Amino acid sequence: MLEQLLPNDVFSVILVFARMGGALMLLPGFGEVFVPSRVRLLLALAVTVVVTPLVTPSLPSAPDGPLAMFVALGGEIAVGLFLGSLARMMVAALHMAGVIAGFQASLSNAQLFDPVSSEQGSLLGSLLHVLGVFVIFAADMHHMMLGALVDSYGLFVPGAPLPVGDFSAAAVRVIGTSFALAMQIAAPFIVAGMLFYLALGLLARLMPQVQVFFIAMPVQIALGFLVLALTLSAGMMWFLGAFQDTFQGLLVVR
Repeated sequence: MLEQLLPNDVFSVILVFARMGGALMLLPGFGEVFVPSRVRLLLALAVTVVVTPLVTPSLPSAPDGPLAMFVALGGEIAVGLFLGSLARMMVAALHMAGVIAGFQASLSNAQLFDPVSSEQGSLLGSLLHVLGVFVIFAADMHHMMLGALVDSYGLFVPGAPLPVGDFSAAAVRVIGTSFALAMQIAAPFIVAGMLFYLALGLLARLMPQVQVFFIAMPVQIALGFLVLALTLSAGMMWFLGAFQDTFQGLLVVR
């Protein structure tokens, strides 16, 4: 009965749209809150139309009943959300690094609206977050993300049981990588902050009459901007390398 109401070609398009739409909801740049929902919907439909002929051999036939169809769609949505979450976790490393750097540069109280996360964030965290999304598109990494979505059909076969254990292990691994990446990007700020506080402590002990607080904050802010200017490009390149490695395992060597 379901095959008569829903042809196999239409079911294939719906199945692909479920995975692509779920992923594009979270992928950096595509799923941002400032992107209109209609634009995201049209983009998901356009990607679905292009991708469906490429992955049709790996798609199952239309199920016999509506329950099996909803189970298959739910699995595809879960896979799409998982793939989008991997990219979102990696971009979150930049925000975390910016928060750490802002604390070391005495800019942690400077809050402003972050258009990427749609919430208040630190000055340096919002800067690195927006810059990270920009460099992803400038380096054509968005093509790699879309290619990973297509190649994911060879790794996560539609209609097969979801590898929940593998999902959990991969999420934990990416979260750990994201935290380590944030610490690596913020490492120059941490080292500069520790040396600055050490020198400040020595100054306070040698000259107790000096008002250390009033002297320290302007110098610390200037030092933070200096470290940012010297390490920003290297930090972004380091981020792009880690971001590429995250999706490299999903790509099929051609």
